[in-house]
Amino acid sequence: MQFHHNGYVSADPRVQPAAGTGLDRLEQLPDEMDVLIVGAGPAGIITAAQLSAFPDVHTRIIDRRPGRLQIGQADGIQSRTVETFQAFGFAERITAEAYVITETAFWNPDPQDPGRIIRTDRTADDPTGVSEFPHLVVNQARVIDYFAEFAANSPARTAPDYGWELKELSVDQAGDYPVKAVLTGCGEDNAGIERVVRAKYAVGADGARSNVRRCIGAKLAGDKANHAWGVMDTLAVTDFPDVRTKCAIHSSAGSILLIPREGGQLFRLYVDLGEVPADDGGRIRQTPLEEIIRRAQAILKPYTLEVKDVAWHSVYEVGHRLADRFDDVPLEQAGTREPRVFIAGDACHTHSAKAGQGMNVSMQDGFNLAWKLGYVLSGRAPQSLLRTYSAERTVIARDLIDFDKQWSSMMAASPAELEGKEGVAEFYVRTAEFPAGFMTEYAPSELTAASAHQHLAAGFPIGKRFKSGQVMRLADANPRHLGHHHRADGRYRIYVFADEHPAGQSQKIADLSDWLLGSERSPIVRFTPAGADVDAVFDVKVVYQQDYAQMDINDAPKVFRPSVGKFGLTDYEKVYTTLGSPDIFDERQISRDGAIVIVRPDMYVANILPLDATDALASFFEPIMLQQHG
Repeated sequence: MQFHHNGYVSADPRVQPAAGTGLDRLEQLPDEMDVLIVGAGPAGIITAAQLSAFPDVHTRIIDRRPGRLQIGQADGIQSRTVETFQAFGFAERITAEAYVITETAFWNPDPQDPGRIIRTDRTADDPTGVSEFPHLVVNQARVIDYFAEFAANSPARTAPDYGWELKELSVDQAGDYPVKAVLTGCGEDNAGIERVVRAKYAVGADGARSNVRRCIGAKLAGDKANHAWGVMDTLAVTDFPDVRTKCAIHSSAGSILLIPREGGQLFRLYVDLGEVPADDGGRIRQTPLEEIIRRAQAILKPYTLEVKDVAWHSVYEVGHRLADRFDDVPLEQAGTREPRVFIAGDACHTHSAKAGQGMNVSMQDGFNLAWKLGYVLSGRAPQSLLRTYSAERTVIARDLIDFDKQWSSMMAASPAELEGKEGVAEFYVRTAEFPAGFMTEYAPSELTAASAHQHLAAGFPIGKRFKSGQVMRLADANPRHLGHHHRADGRYRIYVFADEHPAGQSQKIADLSDWLLGSERSPIVRFTPAGADVDAVFDVKVVYQQDYAQMDINDAPKVFRPSVGKFGLTDYEKVYTTLGSPDIFDERQISRDGAIVIVRPDMYVANILPLDATDALASFFEPIMLQQHG
């Protein structure tokens, strides 16, 4: 973390100096704003957090609750999501309080006595080493707390406006603030008060019964699986030996997915309630807690379960639904006008809770959208950039639902139905990369290049998230994960992997530095605002192949040693060397002739180019960014 570049800082460096809209932020909800976010759940709060890094963008987030969420329904955190937490600066803190999943155990009927369950398999949670980050379990409320803290400490000083519910929303496409929102107060101090506010853009992160979705005419399509589950967070006394291990349990009496919770004793049970008759009319959702407990006790035999306390419980029917679009542009008008209203999270895709996907995918929706809104509203990019949100995230949501249908049906199946088929344990291992959050792969578009130069860095698939690797920071001989320096600050990353010439003797690296700093076609020259630091929009780093002891920081060209802040101090965190064997070049299959890897603000690989492909580098950014001066 760097924080002294504008002068000595003695207080908490996570609290950044207020700037832009944060300098005189109104405590009361104003009449006009740049972005109105409806819903302070996971999708909404990460959108607000990312936008808070754009201090000139006025963002407000409303929620009908009177204050912070006390207990959330979601709790599973994918490794990909923990990578995202790292970008927002709180991965280490939230991991310390979370339950860390290291294994999953699988229980099935004892062939000698089918009325009893026995452990039949166990597998590492990340058998392929897809991430250096763990799979966590932590209350959704705490996840929201951390994002809210980030937003409040950011230059824009963003904080939720509680006690407001969206009643109606419309877009007239006229004026500076074309989105009109009618709000109704539902807090102690504003109950019944009606407000009309206007915004340039609105984001509906208001759940499965989204009013924003209704107002823009988007439709959910899909079906129910006609299967119901009871879920409860419980404190109990039990002799079940794997109560502190994630378990998939199948018995002759039904199925349970057991998820240990943070804190040492709490655990969650998803309890199979069986098939739901077509004429049920919602009666299954009235299943009493006592019945859920009774079924759990029957499934766990011969082990006992004595429930002492239930912190939360619910009953839900598995459903898989997807919105026909994720913005306010009707399908027949796609490409003819720019969107003004967006939906994210459960507002546009719903599925079962057992694969632990909902909160995670919802947050990636918000991360994807927010930096694009920040770019458009801060004048970095044209409005057409916003079309890519629905185009990219609809595909991801569809893939999620397809996966969840398979997983939820396997969890609901009886042992007899699974006989002779791929088992739950085998399916879990085979598809491990998907529930970990790493199967997202954006198709070629204006934001994601085709794979013409993929061979130069095969371990960084274009369209997928940037998979970190360990390197040595030259200035202080500190081993670091390269990707862990990627902060949620709205910047593009340009990673330059140097060729085999000794540092200071590579003509390609020297030429690239000169071009980046001096060419009129350089993205740094063209798209960095006048008066801003040279790395304000593009964070350019280099990784050399030499041993760090054979190098000097001054061997690196100037673009990798920029002068920043009001004192023009040197940034020493952009020059790295390889570390250990195999090194990052081998681990990520990077050509020893070098490569340029471009990474989007939301951590996805956008392009790979040769070191001397400056024309292609310029051409890549030209359609998606706006000239900032001259």
